[in-house]
Amino acid sequence: MKSNRYVLPVVVLMSLFAVAFAQHDMQKSDAQNSDAQKSFTLLKTLGGNWQGSTDINPPQPDMGDTSVSRITMRVTSRGNALVHEITDPAKPDDPTKYDHPVTMFYLDGDRLILTHYCDAGNRPRMAARTSPDGKTVEFDFIDVSGSTQYGHMHHAVFTIIDANHHIEDWTYMMPGEKPLHAHMDLKRVQ
Repeated sequence: MKSNRYVLPVVVLMSLFAVAFAQHDMQKSDAQNSDAQKSFTLLKTLGGNWQGSTDINPPQPDMGDTSVSRITMRVTSRGNALVHEITDPAKPDDPTKYDHPVTMFYLDGDRLILTHYCDAGNRPRMAARTSPDGKTVEFDFIDVSGSTQYGHMHHAVFTIIDANHHIEDWTYMMPGEKPLHAHMDLKRVQ
């Protein structure tokens, strides 16, 4: 008889868990159909190593040779985040001495957010917009944490050409709100 009084609370708890998981699965299903989720799914297909030409406009002679970029993109956190890293193939792999910006992409509710961990010491955030054809994901500036004394990343566009070719366009706001554009034409490294 004593064991019966424990059965009812266990059954009630199990029912509550089942309802909670069902609601979570429904929300997850709705999120998977959103523009943000579609854009995130598209960007995750870029996981891998990329290399290609880079054009800086206006040219910055004091930056040295920026004509080639190496990009690594990695899906992480059980598919909930995408890590994007830029390195210079002509420099040693030492992020303590050389530029090595890291960008994280993740879903925040119904928005796809980019947070750029900049070598300038700040963290701008941007929100995604997807082109009607679904091949371009454009990120618009939301806000920035940290000092903007040396400028900050302000805009980014990812254009998927095919599974082995994509273009990245980044806009950096220099001090005085002067835009600096980087256009990277990248091919997948096999």
